[in-house]
Amino acid sequence: MPGMWWVLGVVAAIALLSAYLGWTAHRVERVHVRAQSAERALDAHLLRRAAAAAVVAERLDIVELYAAARSALDADPDERESAENDLTRQIEAVTLDGVDIAIRTLIATSRRVVLARQVHTDLVRDALTARHRLLVRALGMARRYPCPQYFDIGEPMLPPMPRNLPIIPPAVPVEAA
Repeated sequence: MPGMWWVLGVVAAIALLSAYLGWTAHRVERVHVRAQSAERALDAHLLRRAAAAAVVAERLDIVELYAAARSALDADPDERESAENDLTRQIEAVTLDGVDIAIRTLIATSRRVVLARQVHTDLVRDALTARHRLLVRALGMARRYPCPQYFDIGEPMLPPMPRNLPIIPPAVPVEAA
């Protein structure tokens, strides 16, 4: 009987180690998937911002802003950060005030880009932290996933949204309770 406790102890240790390894592998996968999703979301917000900047540039007839917006829309992946930073500089150079819907859209999309970049940066940091753990590196748990990269763009200084805009009523009337 004393040999049986030893066997049960080894089996329990192997079960605990297997559970920990499974949990770690799942965590590495989950954080990489979230980082990839954040990258796609950031890309979508950047495209919306560039399109909104192009509309504002056409309405206000600002050639430099339009060129920067087109450059950001057409940039290759390795030139994307530079193009987006140039667009940010051009947006900051324009006086964004008034109640024009195109300008309000540009301000709103620029704010969403800032938020999406912050989320992306946090998730890339988490994924890189998970990748650098000794056990993850030793067992090659992250080799299936591309190494996430930071997207380093400047945050534009944006004016506050005008407060004197009319409030748009909801499309469907809200019934009183």
